[in-house]
Amino acid sequence: MKHRPHILIVDDEANVRKVLGTLLEQSGYATTRADSGEAALDLVRASDPDLVVTDLKMPGMDGLELLRRLRDDFPEIPVVLLTAHGTVENAVEAMKRGAHDFLTKPFDRDQVVEIVAKAIGQAERSRREFQGPPAPDAPCGILGNSETIRSLRRMIERVAPSPTTVLITGETGTGKELVADAIHRCSPRAGAPMIRINCGALPDNLVEAELFGHERGAFTGAERTKPGRFELAHEGTLFLDEIGELPLPLQVKLLRVLQDGVVDRVGGTEPRKVDVRLVAATNRDLETEAREGRFREDLLYRINVVEIKLKPLREHPEDIPLLVEFFLDKHVSRLGRARPPISEGAMESLLGRRWPGNVRELENAVERAILLAEGDGLGAEDFGPVPDEGGGGAAVPPGDLKGAARAAAAEAERKMIRAALEQTDGNVTRAAETLGLSRRGLQLKMKELGLR
Repeated sequence: MKHRPHILIVDDEANVRKVLGTLLEQSGYATTRADSGEAALDLVRASDPDLVVTDLKMPGMDGLELLRRLRDDFPEIPVVLLTAHGTVENAVEAMKRGAHDFLTKPFDRDQVVEIVAKAIGQAERSRREFQGPPAPDAPCGILGNSETIRSLRRMIERVAPSPTTVLITGETGTGKELVADAIHRCSPRAGAPMIRINCGALPDNLVEAELFGHERGAFTGAERTKPGRFELAHEGTLFLDEIGELPLPLQVKLLRVLQDGVVDRVGGTEPRKVDVRLVAATNRDLETEAREGRFREDLLYRINVVEIKLKPLREHPEDIPLLVEFFLDKHVSRLGRARPPISEGAMESLLGRRWPGNVRELENAVERAILLAEGDGLGAEDFGPVPDEGGGGAAVPPGDLKGAARAAAAEAERKMIRAALEQTDGNVTRAAETLGLSRRGLQLKMKELGLR
């Protein structure tokens, strides 16, 4: 059953909330509406939206302050700013601070749908990767005491001060974006923006305009001039996630920017000089991609000046206890819960898992346990059934009564959730209410059981 993305609309004008909400609901989205930044934060904690669309100018907490709070506490939720034509410069500045994009009033329906779809698509791809936040007391913000993590921190400390291009490789969920953040924060460019873009989350016809910008009228729907991500990252860092999915024609243009330091906006006539440090990431084998003609060999040589290979969590399990404690502290604060103790048996169970989703999967397991645990402490059963190597249901050895019981319970939960979703026409929020869960709790349970 298809999930309807949930969008939170924040504006102090009731008419704006109504018009934008109606437009998005007609386009297939579920919406919640708030009349202030303060109310929006409460709704984010309660309903965990997929996207926040907020006005820039509001009494009390304005859009920039709401953006800052969301980036600090909910970095996985993208934010789109609403602005009048006269304050577009402020919206561009907001993009440098982490906003995904901006919309100008009055709204153009096609532009709204395009930007919202793009933001949600990129966020869904980014959520597969562990993004942080960084551990404030750990060197470089990277938590762990294993030799694997100590070696990673030494590498970051060596490469961060230079302008050298860095390629970060590793499985999904190993923390590639967190490492990119660490490189930026430890560099002389830390005071300038770090701009992110997921190359795999954008349609091929939009990637060029996103990277290099466009002039008004350059193509259908280009009703405003817009700087690209390279311009936004001027004097800072540009992080290209999933660079292996960049279309071949765009790889040629990217190579030119890296060689010459200039960008050409789509529809523009004047090259623009940019000073950008590039950090790229991929979970693909780019050498194989290059041999098979899907990635340019000359671009690979240009971006692979320094490669940082991230090891999967199963190769440094000694860091799991520290990570679990960190995630417990993070999510009890975020969710407003008391911090539950974790049993020795639960920790032994976590240490024994293979974690195919790596640190991202571990964090999800901890958050899910906090949300769904029924006792005062966390036992092994609160972290869900132990998945098999393929990431499916519980692995049940012959004669394992407890394992069989866990598998049966998981199947029963699948049936209950499917029934609730069918009754509510796929509305996750109403299905969660039917099941006595929070929306976030149901989403985590659906992910665990392979329903989403």
